[in-house]
Amino acid sequence: MTVSPTIALFPEAGFGAGLNCVGIAQELRHQGANPVFICHPGFTGVFAEYGFKEYHLPQRLKNSAEAVEDYWQGFITTHLPHFNLTPLEQLPTYVAPTWEAIVDTAIAVENDLGALLDRIKPDAVLLDNVIMFPAIAKAGCPWVRIVSCAETEIPDPAVPPYLSGLDGDDATGRVAFKKAYDRHTRTSHARYNEFRKKRGAAALPPGLFLEPSPSLNLLLAPTAVRHDRENQLSAEQFVFLEGCVRQEAPFEIPDFPVNDGPMIYISFGSLGAIDTDLIRRMIDVFATIPARFLVNVGGFEDSYEHIPDNVHLGNWFPQPSVVAQSALFIHHGGNNSFCEALFHGVPSLVMPYCWDGHDNARRAEVKGVGRRFDRANWTARSLRSEILSLLNDDDMRVRLKAVSHQMQRHSGTQRAAQSVLDLVAKNR
Repeated sequence: MTVSPTIALFPEAGFGAGLNCVGIAQELRHQGANPVFICHPGFTGVFAEYGFKEYHLPQRLKNSAEAVEDYWQGFITTHLPHFNLTPLEQLPTYVAPTWEAIVDTAIAVENDLGALLDRIKPDAVLLDNVIMFPAIAKAGCPWVRIVSCAETEIPDPAVPPYLSGLDGDDATGRVAFKKAYDRHTRTSHARYNEFRKKRGAAALPPGLFLEPSPSLNLLLAPTAVRHDRENQLSAEQFVFLEGCVRQEAPFEIPDFPVNDGPMIYISFGSLGAIDTDLIRRMIDVFATIPARFLVNVGGFEDSYEHIPDNVHLGNWFPQPSVVAQSALFIHHGGNNSFCEALFHGVPSLVMPYCWDGHDNARRAEVKGVGRRFDRANWTARSLRSEILSLLNDDDMRVRLKAVSHQMQRHSGTQRAAQSVLDLVAKNR
């Protein structure tokens, strides 16, 4: 009997990457593999909930998962004012400090990660992160890079710089952003390269913290929003997916006191929920619109006192199942949320606050599958108008119907799992 290959999935400490990996793991399991998860502190139980075995990196921050969560909530709360800045202005205020924190994490977990990989002895490691861990390259098996952020993470002369929120025609802006990005990340990049050197890994060029895998790279970039590249990526080494939407439990829409009109879902991710002032302002506008609003407020339900009859708050939702029943999805531009909206043919109103949200917001607008809406400079009238306009944009819905058909006909999770298993078989 052939032994089922063990595939270790190591997502970054965020729900976007983690739940994307759940979709791939579900299909790996369906195809006979044994997927397991390596968990950062604070994510214990997240993957077990889907029936997967977890291996936990030790707690290193005050010895508690709560302390880890408090640390990151404090980090984001400190940077809330910076989320109202342009992508260029965020480089010194948010992006540079975030890279410093990411490098700290990579260095801190390296030994423990290596010990876990020695214990698991996987047939392949799937890394869904923005930074490389040398221990993965030394695990004695192929490793796979998953690009679950925007496609801009893989640079190309014809593709706008990562995190810039620029389109392909702004050549001057692209050059200026790239220079500024390299300048503001220079300190963390040099520190990271020194760490790599000590671990026997080659240095990376300025601005890059994660190299492509020599074996396999999976990009969650649906055809509908894919960039035209000057340098074509090898089809053998780089596999584009039509999203990677996980299987979730069915969701029953709750009864609203006012139970009429289309359903609109709002979620700004686990970090965006911290901005309760923004969501409170939006809820005041929702009360004036003839629709039902389902709002993910994370662990901050107690921050909201007066809830309109057409609004329902929750701390977690099985998002793909909710989006499938929605007429509009208002989100932050995280790649999971963006791909789920496309997969189900739902228009996006993207209010980006950081990272690849800027890139996805621009791409949604350029490709006519959603609109970008500034998270700071809006009025009740402008938000109401934008929502009503999207609800009545029949041309966009026609485009999205075709996009949804393409994505559902070519399952991203199936292609990802098959590509990984083909790699394992080849390596064996």
